[in-house]
Amino acid sequence: MEKEQLKNNLKSESQWLKGLFIVVFIVAYQVAELVTFVVVVFQFLFALFTGERNTNLTKFGLNLSKYMYQILQFVTYNTDTKPFPFLDWPNEEPKPLSGASFEQ
Repeated sequence: MEKEQLKNNLKSESQWLKGLFIVVFIVAYQVAELVTFVVVVFQFLFALFTGERNTNLTKFGLNLSKYMYQILQFVTYNTDTKPFPFLDWPNEEPKPLSGASFEQ
Protein backbone atom coordinates (compact mmCIF):
# COMPACT_ATOMS: atom_id res chain seq x y z
CA MET A 1 0.00 0.00 0.00
CA GLU A 2 2.76 2.48 0.91
CA LYS A 3 4.69 1.78 -2.31
CA GLU A 4 1.55 2.37 -4.34
CA GLN A 5 0.93 5.68 -2.55
CA LEU A 6 4.54 6.75 -3.15
CA LYS A 7 4.25 5.83 -6.81
CA ASN A 8 1.05 7.88 -7.12
CA ASN A 9 2.66 10.84 -5.35
CA LEU A 10 5.70 10.71 -7.65
CA LYS A 11 3.43 10.71 -10.70
CA SER A 12 1.18 13.48 -9.38
CA GLU A 13 1.19 16.48 -11.71
CA SER A 14 -0.16 18.71 -8.96
CA GLN A 15 2.79 17.88 -6.67
CA TRP A 16 5.31 18.66 -9.40
CA LEU A 17 3.46 21.85 -10.33
CA LYS A 18 3.49 22.94 -6.68
CA GLY A 19 7.25 22.22 -6.63
CA LEU A 20 7.73 24.42 -9.68
CA PHE A 21 5.77 27.23 -8.06
CA ILE A 22 7.81 26.82 -4.88
CA VAL A 23 11.03 27.32 -6.84
CA VAL A 24 9.61 30.39 -8.61
CA PHE A 25 8.40 31.93 -5.36
CA ILE A 26 11.70 31.21 -3.57
CA VAL A 27 13.41 33.23 -6.32
CA ALA A 28 10.78 35.97 -5.92
CA TYR A 29 11.45 35.93 -2.17
CA GLN A 30 15.17 36.39 -2.74
CA VAL A 31 14.48 39.38 -4.99
CA ALA A 32 12.10 40.78 -2.37
CA GLU A 33 14.84 40.46 0.27
CA LEU A 34 17.15 42.57 -1.89
CA VAL A 35 14.44 45.15 -2.46
CA THR A 36 13.76 45.20 1.30
CA PHE A 37 17.41 45.95 1.94
CA VAL A 38 17.29 48.87 -0.51
CA VAL A 39 14.09 50.20 1.10
CA VAL A 40 15.68 49.99 4.56
CA VAL A 41 18.78 51.88 3.43
CA PHE A 42 16.77 54.62 1.70
CA GLN A 43 14.37 54.88 4.63
CA PHE A 44 17.27 55.21 7.06
CA LEU A 45 18.97 57.87 4.95
CA PHE A 46 15.69 59.74 4.53
CA ALA A 47 15.09 59.70 8.28
CA LEU A 48 18.69 60.67 8.96
CA PHE A 49 18.50 63.76 6.74
CA THR A 50 14.90 64.85 7.32
CA GLY A 51 14.09 63.53 10.78
CA GLU A 52 10.95 61.87 9.41
CA ARG A 53 10.05 58.63 7.75
CA ASN A 54 9.12 58.55 4.07
CA THR A 55 5.45 57.55 3.96
CA ASN A 56 5.70 56.07 0.46
CA LEU A 57 8.63 53.88 1.48
CA THR A 58 6.83 52.95 4.70
CA LYS A 59 3.74 51.82 2.81
CA PHE A 60 5.78 49.96 0.21
CA GLY A 61 7.86 48.26 2.92
CA LEU A 62 4.72 47.18 4.79
CA ASN A 63 3.15 45.68 1.68
CA LEU A 64 6.42 44.08 0.58
CA SER A 65 6.69 42.37 3.96
CA LYS A 66 3.07 41.17 3.64
CA TYR A 67 3.97 39.74 0.21
CA MET A 68 7.01 37.99 1.63
CA TYR A 69 4.83 36.52 4.38
CA GLN A 70 2.39 35.23 1.74
CA ILE A 71 5.28 33.58 -0.10
CA LEU A 72 6.50 31.92 3.09
CA GLN A 73 3.00 30.66 3.87
CA PHE A 74 2.76 29.11 0.39
CA VAL A 75 6.21 27.50 0.21
CA THR A 76 5.92 26.01 3.71
CA TYR A 77 2.60 24.35 2.79
CA ASN A 78 0.60 26.47 5.22
CA THR A 79 -1.65 27.55 2.36
CA ASP A 80 -2.32 26.54 -1.22
CA THR A 81 -3.13 30.13 -2.15
CA LYS A 82 -0.45 31.45 -4.46
CA PRO A 83 0.71 35.03 -3.77
CA PHE A 84 1.00 37.89 -6.27
CA PRO A 85 0.60 37.77 -9.27
CA PHE A 86 -2.12 35.20 -8.55
CA LEU A 87 -3.52 37.45 -5.81
CA ASP A 88 -3.70 41.22 -5.73
CA TRP A 89 -0.62 42.95 -4.39
CA PRO A 90 -1.05 43.60 -0.65
CA ASN A 91 -2.33 47.14 -0.13
CA GLU A 92 -2.41 48.22 3.50
CA GLU A 93 -1.76 51.61 5.01
CA PRO A 94 0.93 51.81 7.68
CA LYS A 95 -0.14 52.64 11.20
CA PRO A 96 1.19 55.78 12.86
CA LEU A 97 4.24 55.25 14.99
CA SER A 98 3.30 55.13 18.65
CA GLY A 99 5.69 56.62 21.13
CA ALA A 100 8.58 56.58 18.71
CA SER A 101 10.23 59.69 17.44
CA PHE A 102 13.20 60.34 15.21
CA GLU A 103 14.09 63.42 17.24
CA GLN A 104 15.86 63.20 20.56
